[in-house]
Amino acid sequence: MRSYPIWNKVKACVYKNDKSYGVKRTGEVEVRIGTSGSNSHHFLDHKTTHKLLPNGDRVYKFSVDGVIIKEAILKKGADEIERVEWVHGSLRVK
Repeated sequence: MRSYPIWNKVKACVYKNDKSYGVKRTGEVEVRIGTSGSNSHHFLDHKTTHKLLPNGDRVYKFSVDGVIIKEAILKKGADEIERVEWVHGSLRVK
């Protein structure tokens, strides 16, 4: 199995098991709602991004409709996320 900086696990009532896939830099999802594939309407877009900084740290961002909702930094060599910020909301853990 290949290694990716972003890993998405998808659960849906139509799947017997979870589905998953990896992303290198940017994963974008358009969510459509309605009664069928031919009668569906744009609801929202969400995006997860990964950027490797020159010092080796990694920055991850999650946005909905272009608004960054959450950001995380993984320091070079670290096993855990050191800093997580909710950009829109009250949680700021550093």
